[in-house]
Amino acid sequence: MEDMLRIGVVTSPHGVKGELKVYPTTDDPDRFKQIKSLVVETASGSFPMDVEGVKYFKNMVILKLSGIHSMNEAELYRNADLLILRSQSAPLGENEYFIGDLLQMDVFLQDGTRDGTLTDVLKTSGANDVYEITRPDGKTVLIPMIREVVKAVDVSGRRMTIDLLPGLEDA
Repeated sequence: MEDMLRIGVVTSPHGVKGELKVYPTTDDPDRFKQIKSLVVETASGSFPMDVEGVKYFKNMVILKLSGIHSMNEAELYRNADLLILRSQSAPLGENEYFIGDLLQMDVFLQDGTRDGTLTDVLKTSGANDVYEITRPDGKTVLIPMIREVVKAVDVSGRRMTIDLLPGLEDA
């Protein structure tokens, strides 16, 4: 498990005073209001920065971070990841997981046969997420994150057990 969790990605500068337009990668964008500091990870390194202001525009978060005072300075942070410490994250509920903890997890069928690796989590507008499992032969299968299919998740052991219901393999 990583100590840092990504909560957003800078898409572009916003305005001329150094604000950043951020695509949130958290389930709860309102959490940005409670964050006092974060780590900005760019191609040239990682930098801790204080949050000076938070606004919302459509599905985006507009952030004002310390040390960024102009559009030109803000441009340097385009495509940067915004990270927080795991200890700063909202508590998880029962059967909730951080996506980063699930990615690259080994997936097994109930009989113990290795089925593949969890390679992506697709957020849907429906009631559940969809997990993409990549098999050793390179083929992928999509499974819904429902109790009838996902039987056990062991984050620390990096292992998931599933029951591949009839029809899921052909979907």
